[in-house]
Amino acid sequence: MKKVNFVVPKGSLEEATIKMLEESGYNISGRSRTYRPKINDPKIRLKLLRPQEIPLFVAEGLHDIGITGLDWILESGADVETLSDLEYGRVRMVVCVPKSWRNINTFSDLLESFLSQGRTLRISTEYLNSASKLVKLNPVYRKYCGDKDPVIITPWWRVGNNLQVNIFLSFGATEAKPDEDADAIIDITETGTTLEQNNLKPIEEIMVSTAQLIVNKESLNDSEKREKIYDILSVLKGVVEGRKKLHIFLNVNEEKLPLLLKALPSLKGPTISDLSTPGWKAIDTIIEKDTFLELLPILRKYGQGLVVHEPRQILPLEEIKEEEEAVR
Repeated sequence: MKKVNFVVPKGSLEEATIKMLEESGYNISGRSRTYRPKINDPKIRLKLLRPQEIPLFVAEGLHDIGITGLDWILESGADVETLSDLEYGRVRMVVCVPKSWRNINTFSDLLESFLSQGRTLRISTEYLNSASKLVKLNPVYRKYCGDKDPVIITPWWRVGNNLQVNIFLSFGATEAKPDEDADAIIDITETGTTLEQNNLKPIEEIMVSTAQLIVNKESLNDSEKREKIYDILSVLKGVVEGRKKLHIFLNVNEEKLPLLLKALPSLKGPTISDLSTPGWKAIDTIIEKDTFLELLPILRKYGQGLVVHEPRQILPLEEIKEEEEAVR
């Protein structure tokens, strides 16, 4: 029996990932003592790794399926298949400079200020490839430097031929680098609080990153592994969808039923059944969570005995089946 190697992130995404797995029906145990926690599925081998490593390890076939941030997928350029946006761990990748630099409010402003005066711009970041790409695509940089590559500097090597922009590898605490060790940073932020506390201001948003479910392309061609991979996809997408929906039950007089149905959205049309009391109907349906407060006046007007549940999962089985058949 083949096992599917499933790698999940250690660190900032860890708790939210474990919570999603548990909401999906998996039991995870032992992770406080090992990087190989146990999971209640004998066909899955689970491992914890840093999210930076996961895209490349999945692409190379060291693991079949994994969860990591979109930021690290794009930074690594790993050749993986993205199965689903899991919609948690939302962060923004931004360029930041000291708040005291009042005349610099965009990345173009920053480049113009340094390059026009022949000054060397120092950028500190963990995202070396993303930073280099941002620099080279900027029209101000192209005006002064053409197609030259900014210099990327790490303790082990340096590449690039344009000393006017130096990109230094940061090993963390990136927000502490300006202005002694760097003029600007490229980092991720969730709330902006840490940047504010370090007297930094964002001047450009590069991307928004969330947790992604990725898979090795060759693993999808293995029929036995593919079955388990799509089991994992199904239950995780079920949690994603469940978090957006509410399951409601209410009773309504059959005379008012048409008025209520007109205003009440649902996945496939509500389930309607007779109550033991003549002239009354029971309605069972799913609605979008963010429409509940808007619908509440209508529900109060026409319905009785409203019961609201937050579903643990809503599995979009038809959609997943279509995806799986397209791979076969």
